[in-house]
Amino acid sequence: MNRLFFRFFILVMLSISAAAFIVYFAINRLFGDPLDSIARRQAAAQIFLLEQYIDQAPADEWLDRLNRVREVSGVRFELVPLSEVRKQISGQDAAGFERGGVVLDIGRKAFYRRVDLVGERYIGSNDEALVAQDLPIDIGFALSMEAVRYLIVALVLLIPIAAWSRSHWQGLQQLSDVADRFGGGELGARAHMEPEDSIYPLAERINHMADRIERLLDSQRNLLHSVGHEIRTPIARLEFALELLRDVAENPALDKRINAMEGDLRELKELVNELLGMTRLDAEPHLQRKRFDLGSALAHCSETLPPSEGMALEMELGEKLGQINGEQRLLERAVGNLLRNALKYGTHTVRLSAVRMNDVVQVAVEDDGPGIPYAERERVFEPFYRLDRSRDRNTGGFGLGLSIARKAVELHGGTLAVGTSALGGARFTITLPG
Repeated sequence: MNRLFFRFFILVMLSISAAAFIVYFAINRLFGDPLDSIARRQAAAQIFLLEQYIDQAPADEWLDRLNRVREVSGVRFELVPLSEVRKQISGQDAAGFERGGVVLDIGRKAFYRRVDLVGERYIGSNDEALVAQDLPIDIGFALSMEAVRYLIVALVLLIPIAAWSRSHWQGLQQLSDVADRFGGGELGARAHMEPEDSIYPLAERINHMADRIERLLDSQRNLLHSVGHEIRTPIARLEFALELLRDVAENPALDKRINAMEGDLRELKELVNELLGMTRLDAEPHLQRKRFDLGSALAHCSETLPPSEGMALEMELGEKLGQINGEQRLLERAVGNLLRNALKYGTHTVRLSAVRMNDVVQVAVEDDGPGIPYAERERVFEPFYRLDRSRDRNTGGFGLGLSIARKAVELHGGTLAVGTSALGGARFTITLPG
């Protein structure tokens, strides 16, 4: 948010600077160089002496008056050959000089004027010019005054703009805080503003949007929760009925069919448990954190895995993993889901590794299976999304395990990403703050 107003401030300053340059070039184009006007004002006393004292002298007294001015003035008045002056000026200055005007040379702090044009005013020669040097011209001082003037204008503009922007900044800051809290799972977060606030209409629309999203999520969560609990009752009844049917069944074909039905019921029961697990993660975004030993938790995850024929689990836990702050049960479930997924897709080997690097802990689960195509590495974390079932030798799962694992990791402020393993299959990496 600060970046927005900083850019606005820079834009205003650049606009004022551009306006200053445009003003300068416009005045220069229409009325002449403003620096020349400034220099003439600074040298006005010497020009006044020339035009009102020396020029007004009779022809035979002109040189005497010039000498008296030389004695009392700090400016050096000299008579120089006309040819030398013509070498130093050009363009419009040269034309003005030939007409008898006073031509300023700001760089040399001097001005030039022809002595005599018609041979009637001055004692002298048409081949001479009067040069006044060491004039009290200080363009730097004048430019400093102009800079101060524009700075005052800029401040006069920026102060009310800053006061006007401050209310916007505070309102936007509040909206940003509400968005962060809402995105973090605090669905009741709202922006509270007065109707006279500048961004009140935007805050109202964001509040309406948040109300709508909260209602939709509550409805979805309640539906999943209710359906999950309601389905458990008929599942339990079916399990009981199948047990009774097995006791009275004497036909092997019927017994085989009962086993298949029990497998379907187990699958349905697992699906309900996964759905309820996702619902709890969404409903309880705030964890019951406490510090626990990471190495022991990872070892426990490996011990709770179901047996898998022909699969070897390698453990590479780094030294000094230490403790981390979080909810042990939830992180164990995330790692357990990744391990079960690796056992399902792996061919012979699954590897669980962990290492601590400064303030970060990385836990990796790898397998030697077919891997995950690059284009689908983000989609596998979507609920109910599964890769081609032909890659799943057990044709099991509901596509919820990876989604639950990512949710659990993100609730701890970490990330879960998938890449390619050195074993040849997929590598899931959990990164957690240490």
